[in-house]
Amino acid sequence: MKTNKHIIYQTFPRLFGNYGENPVKNGSIEENGCGKFNSYTAKALESIRELGVTHIWYTGIIAHSTCTDYTAYGIPKDHHAIVKGNAGSPYAVRDYYDVDPDLAENVPNRMNEFKALVKRTHDAGMKVIIDFVPNHVARSYRSLMKPAYVDDLGQHDRTELAFSAVNNFYYIPGHSLELHFGAQEEDFEYSEFPAKVTGNDCFSATPGRNDWYETIKLNYGVDYLNGGTKYFSPTPGTWHKMLDILLFWAGNDIDGFRCDMAEMVPVEFWSWAIPRVKSRKNVMFIAEVYNPGLYRTFIETGKFDYLYDKAGMYDTLRKIICREAPCTDITACWQAIEPVKEHMLFFIENHDEQRIASDFFAGNAQAGIPGLALIALLDVNPVMIYNGQELGEKGMDDEGFSGMDGRTSIFDYWSMKSVRDWADSGRFDGGKLDDEQRRLRESYKTILTPAKNEKALSHGRFYGLAYCNRDNPAFPSEQMSAFLRKYENELILVFINFDSKTHHFRANIPENAFDVLNIPDNIASKARDLISGEETICALTHACPYRESLPACSVKILKISY
Repeated sequence: MKTNKHIIYQTFPRLFGNYGENPVKNGSIEENGCGKFNSYTAKALESIRELGVTHIWYTGIIAHSTCTDYTAYGIPKDHHAIVKGNAGSPYAVRDYYDVDPDLAENVPNRMNEFKALVKRTHDAGMKVIIDFVPNHVARSYRSLMKPAYVDDLGQHDRTELAFSAVNNFYYIPGHSLELHFGAQEEDFEYSEFPAKVTGNDCFSATPGRNDWYETIKLNYGVDYLNGGTKYFSPTPGTWHKMLDILLFWAGNDIDGFRCDMAEMVPVEFWSWAIPRVKSRKNVMFIAEVYNPGLYRTFIETGKFDYLYDKAGMYDTLRKIICREAPCTDITACWQAIEPVKEHMLFFIENHDEQRIASDFFAGNAQAGIPGLALIALLDVNPVMIYNGQELGEKGMDDEGFSGMDGRTSIFDYWSMKSVRDWADSGRFDGGKLDDEQRRLRESYKTILTPAKNEKALSHGRFYGLAYCNRDNPAFPSEQMSAFLRKYENELILVFINFDSKTHHFRANIPENAFDVLNIPDNIASKARDLISGEETICALTHACPYRESLPACSVKILKISY
């Protein structure tokens, strides 16, 4: 797969444009405020693009359950017992054909405001990704904005049957849903009879606090309680309904979908649906898949463009950053995904994971720079960062439902101080950032920009130098990573120091590297560091180790002319 390097910026609109300085725990939208579509001004988008970003993933766009009352606009109110937090989970979708009213300045005009955001993003030279949540919906799901020709999910279900190939949901006949926890602010209990199966495959009428109790699972024709028998012929109605939703959003100028918990949906659906969508518009499909044993299946059979690599690269880098594993583990990590590596999406932060700077991870944003360099420079596959990551956001707020867990809440109305200081009341000039934050953001820019623009990094071949330096006493292989990237007549040598101290080292470059990459041995030429801009004269040969020095938690990207 030869393509331009994708640099994806995940951003959460509810938080991004919220400049309130003193949010309160469990605050309402009136108390804490909320970001809007219009918060992404041309200036804001230009500042994001400056990082090297090619795609923006706007998280939480589709209408979801919430405790905020929009009945004045004809939107039914959700019961608090089936909403997580006051704002609600963006993955408890209430209407697949609508956008979240929280994000609109003018609620009746919300879809037009979103369309204007898509246009501004495109005008700024970036593409738009949104979530597609295929496995489950809010317990309160009812589409008000669907086209007239579309039957609603569950509209014709036979609710007396636990499973039917023609049903959109799974049921627990004869049982009411029982929730023994959660908010009960209304003067009546939430009622659901018969109980529907909960989104995380909880086939019980009494889901627990740690279940996805705010959601119900969609039925794609798999009878899970009877051996997982598949009823895919005739094509299940749920498949057609979900395809229509994908085509609706693709028709609204979306460039890609990040598909939530894609592995909880039969791969046969994706194999059927994705080519049909792509026949109308060539949109990108990214799958959230955590089981490495399913990687090839979801790429080759499921037709996905890219998959999360959480179980591989993320978990490995987190251990290395936290000094729980050596850098030599990286080799096994990329070798494990060798057959599908161009399809893997690398990241070290997203909305599900703890912030690098949090007390639960590294406690220091600078410690994430080597990890960023590794995922951005290692290969041609896409890389993603999460808004605030480039500013050292700590995620150490006790927002409410989320609690102080090192993550940025997706359930609460809140404001991120780091993003607020960068936005500087909408000026997006970083005016309130401290010097350390400015340096950090500049580091992200100087790593991501060449990752996208330098052909050797965005399209080139890879040659790892770990194995030939594992037994080299002059190279700290447990704390450092080194590799070569080559494209046509461009050669780049990368050194990454994960350690908290400076290293002076000598790295072996084997004769095989010169042969495999078809570069001349004994190069004596100029080398420009793409991070600092400094130029030096280098000698590159297998006969003599390459001498270099690298400060703590830093990277050197040497572009060598020959």
